[in-house]
Amino acid sequence: MLVDARTYTIKPGCTPAQLKVYEELGFPLQLKYMGQPLAYLQAESGELNTLLHMWVYDSAADREQKRAAMMKDPAWHKYLTANRENGYIVGQRNSLMTPVSFAPIKR
Repeated sequence: MLVDARTYTIKPGCTPAQLKVYEELGFPLQLKYMGQPLAYLQAESGELNTLLHMWVYDSAADREQKRAAMMKDPAWHKYLTANRENGYIVGQRNSLMTPVSFAPIKR
């Protein structure tokens, strides 16, 4: 099992607008290609203006296949273009992680 944990830093004051764009254009496509996320979270303390989402894959190959299929969808490119144009995202960090044996992820 592989968890893709992705953290986005959003321009201060723009988190609601970014969430709206993602909810309308990005989330439906990710659901279509990757299924339900393990979590999609926003910061309430600490490093504010931060979004974190985690997607679970069977393997690195599973992740690669699903993301490649999504990248072929013109609607996904519409979402990526909207992100570039609105400029709300100012940083991104991605970590691929595996669960430890004593705390497996139950799906």
